[in-house]
Amino acid sequence: MRPTSNGSVRELSLGMSTLMPASIQSEPDEVYVLRISGRLKRSEFATQQDLIARKIVAGAKPRMLVILEDFLGWERRVDWNDFDFLLAHGDEIARISIVAEPRWGAHALAFAGAGFRRGPVKLFPPEEVAAARAWVTE
Repeated sequence: MRPTSNGSVRELSLGMSTLMPASIQSEPDEVYVLRISGRLKRSEFATQQDLIARKIVAGAKPRMLVILEDFLGWERRVDWNDFDFLLAHGDEIARISIVAEPRWGAHALAFAGAGFRRGPVKLFPPEEVAAARAWVTE
């Protein structure tokens, strides 16, 4: 979703169905909400990375709120070791809050590059979405 002139939010057009297991919404103050559900496929994640990369190249300093809902993990037997995005744009992301079930916490933090990027990355349990949103906008 993208903010409109009256402060409301609308969906970013990716030229695809909005029922993807990974979708991103733009909100005011450069907050981007990435919702991931089901089993995340490498190709779907790459689409979202490309969208954020274009925003960064255009001057944005994204604040990412990542919400894992009914998450089943990452697609197996594919190469997830592509660090191009992290190396090229990782330090341009101001901060990342991740909302996830405890069983996915350590994996989600590692996947987000916590400790390898300039901006902080923090994990929140599912019942603390409001706290995750507040923290990412600080």
